[in-house]
Amino acid sequence: MASLGLNLDEQKAVDRFRKTVVEPSMTSLVILDFWAEWCGPCKALTPVLEKIAVDYADKGVVLAKVNVDEEQFIAAQFQVRSIPTVYALFQGQPVADLTNARSESQLKQVIDQLLAKLPIKAGGAPAQDLAPLLAMGEEALADGDGDRAGSIFSQIIEIDPASGAAYGGLVRALALLGELEQADGILAALPVELAQDGDVARARAALELARNKPDNSELAALQAAAQAPGNMEARLAYAEAAFAAGERDAAGDALLAMIGEDREWQDGAARAKLLQIFEAVGLEDPWVAAQRRKLSLLLFG
Repeated sequence: MASLGLNLDEQKAVDRFRKTVVEPSMTSLVILDFWAEWCGPCKALTPVLEKIAVDYADKGVVLAKVNVDEEQFIAAQFQVRSIPTVYALFQGQPVADLTNARSESQLKQVIDQLLAKLPIKAGGAPAQDLAPLLAMGEEALADGDGDRAGSIFSQIIEIDPASGAAYGGLVRALALLGELEQADGILAALPVELAQDGDVARARAALELARNKPDNSELAALQAAAQAPGNMEARLAYAEAAFAAGERDAAGDALLAMIGEDREWQDGAARAKLLQIFEAVGLEDPWVAAQRRKLSLLLFG
């Protein structure tokens, strides 16, 4: 993709595309999916493409996604006029238009034909090739889709049984689904080196918080009790339950309000609970970054 005569934003778009698509395509077959948040057919196709990417990861196939609303310049270079539009790229060049192959069997048939013709080395997928798959699982978790996330992380474990990130993701997916006993069983069966992995520790924190998940009536009762002036115990209980119920904004707001009112209550219990939530969500998550800024303002502003 030529970069001469581009403005700064266009050059940045080209650089991102080179890093996430062109460079991986030098040695792998990249399935390039043009999509958008508002596109219903795109959402239906996403799980199919993700499953194929996992199934074919050890054959040198990776999935790259381009949001046409965020990357309009890149979409224009590929003359994308409708979405989903899907291409197969190898060594920086489109080698097939997969747009009309919407079913898993159709896509696999075309990919098998391409792999038979192209000089792509099969065999175990290198660790860095798992990064896009892990990102898919994290995206599914962020969307609240525990079933899809669990499926993705399970398949990653089949590829790399030593992936702490995959085990951690699977446990968090099970926690999201309320399958706490199954999650406990997975954690108990892990070897010592995996049990001590940072991603597994994060998952263990998420699982512990999920044990407090209330039903709607219980959450409403806790919220009502938390409205009573000075009832810090009720506010902490509500924050725990709100997070377990998936309402992390409400949980974060409640804990930050407690810290602002009395940061030393019960030896900083509200701050400790907020930090536990940060660990469960992940310190690099954008939501956590925003909450940490709010916490810093309270403590040091």
